[in-house]
Amino acid sequence: MKRPGIQALLIAGVLAIGLTGCATGKPGSTGGPSSAAAGASEGAKPPGTITVFAAASLKATFTELASDFEARNPGTKVMFSFAGSSDLAAQISQGAPADVFASADTKNMAKVSDASLVEGSPADFATNVLTIVVPPVNPASVTSFADLARPGVKTVICAAQVPCGAATKTLEQKTGTTLKPVSEEASVTDVLGKVVSGEADAGLVYVTDVRTAGDKVKEIPFPEASQAVNTYPIAAVRTSKNKELAAAFIAAVTGPEGRRILSGAGFGTP
Repeated sequence: MKRPGIQALLIAGVLAIGLTGCATGKPGSTGGPSSAAAGASEGAKPPGTITVFAAASLKATFTELASDFEARNPGTKVMFSFAGSSDLAAQISQGAPADVFASADTKNMAKVSDASLVEGSPADFATNVLTIVVPPVNPASVTSFADLARPGVKTVICAAQVPCGAATKTLEQKTGTTLKPVSEEASVTDVLGKVVSGEADAGLVYVTDVRTAGDKVKEIPFPEASQAVNTYPIAAVRTSKNKELAAAFIAAVTGPEGRRILSGAGFGTP
């Protein structure tokens, strides 16, 4: 049997190289992580599921944003865990399976960021301020922040470790007002719930929570609120098993559609 000639071997080699190039994708594509990241930056949304740990005050807006995100990107699913930011930060620090963390303040985000538990630098995407809510009939006739400290007024606030509670403490210090709440709650939605149920005469919640409650409460704005503005950051959790989808969701939150939904809910821009 004759051995293949040199020319035949060269032709076979060229064909093999060409087939290998087709298998790895378009010319110039490496098929590695860098090309995948490039695809994500160009708008590709890989299928799969992610779990977003988000501050309780983001429930309405993030639920709407996720529905829009899933509709635009078939095959994706966004799951949520809404709670106080301090609780969420603690859970992530303890290894809870989260893909994205959205905090209602920079302090709790710093806890996980400083521990190298998130990817890169968190992105600020919204701001929020406190306001007073009372039952529709305003039984304690509250008209100002100082009224919350009046004897006999059943006031409910967030616990100090929660962003809304930290903002409340800031306002107390800046105004020289000392509140004596009947309870301190683990999240801003719990404060709102106490007022809605009639268990409290007044509560301090975010302006965005008022829109969620509708006519179940009456809002009492107060000018001092501008002295304690909360900034909301978002970041991908380092242990995420679907970092591309996590990055895509964060892009949606910080992009035009996210800004539209957040602004419509009363959030400010950072």
